[in-house]
Amino acid sequence: MPAKKSLLLLTGVTALSLVLAGCSAPATPQKGDGRISVVASTSVYGDIAKQIGGNLVDVTSIISDPSQDPHSFEAGAQVQLALSKAAVVIENGGGYDPFVGTLLNGASNSNTVLLNVATISGYDQKPTTGQFNEHLWYDFPTMKKLVTSLVATFGAENPSGAPTFRANASRFTKALDVLQTAEASIKTASGGAAVAITEPVPLYMLEACGLVNKTPERFTQSIEAGTDVSPLVLEQTLALFSGHTVRLLAYNEQTSGPGTQAVLAAAKKAGVPVVPVRETLPAGKTYLTWMTSMLNELKAALK
Repeated sequence: MPAKKSLLLLTGVTALSLVLAGCSAPATPQKGDGRISVVASTSVYGDIAKQIGGNLVDVTSIISDPSQDPHSFEAGAQVQLALSKAAVVIENGGGYDPFVGTLLNGASNSNTVLLNVATISGYDQKPTTGQFNEHLWYDFPTMKKLVTSLVATFGAENPSGAPTFRANASRFTKALDVLQTAEASIKTASGGAAVAITEPVPLYMLEACGLVNKTPERFTQSIEAGTDVSPLVLEQTLALFSGHTVRLLAYNEQTSGPGTQAVLAAAKKAGVPVVPVRETLPAGKTYLTWMTSMLNELKAALK
């Protein structure tokens, strides 16, 4: 990597480390009512809510197991109980976590504020071409909008905590700024590079980095739907690696099947770097440290 690019990477990581060091300002929990009860569909949104709310919120993440495939999750009575007591509920929306709405409707909690991230994003969820990508946590502009919504919602629940929520949001947003700068750096260095994916999970990030997905759409559609990939489509996908058409493979390590395993094997055989992607927080990481790791892995794979 040229010296100038190395300096940009070091500066970005250093800046983000400084932001993360003070990402949650302390405050005294609200008296009387106690902390704001928050339920999030996944650990991603649970972590973001905690970063903004600090010790003024009590957060429960429905899907928190790092090894859990969100698509195969089945919610039970405990989840419905948590939803029935929640002041604020965060769902991804866009068809990703429909169990939230179903259980919330049966929870008899009319006072719950529901934050739907797909709605907050402002994206057209029924585009005339292509499909809506519901994996919104890889889209930093949407996460900034979510932070704004959290500040307003938490502030309405606990007005005395509003300064804390605003301070934490400012730190978090600055960290997102650093991540967007890192995306722009990748775009400058490697914009236009062809890549492959197993599912559209990381597409918002890849597109922000100027990377071009060359995977046949029918392949990713089959993987997402859990159906068999046709031999012709699989052959076209594997040719991306044997023909060295793509620079890296973004591989969803939380879902696996014959099609994804064949693609993973082809990438490794061809010496194409594999960047693992996920749908929930890895063990021991926050949302911000996880996204930082993701961008660093992309940079390394594209060298």
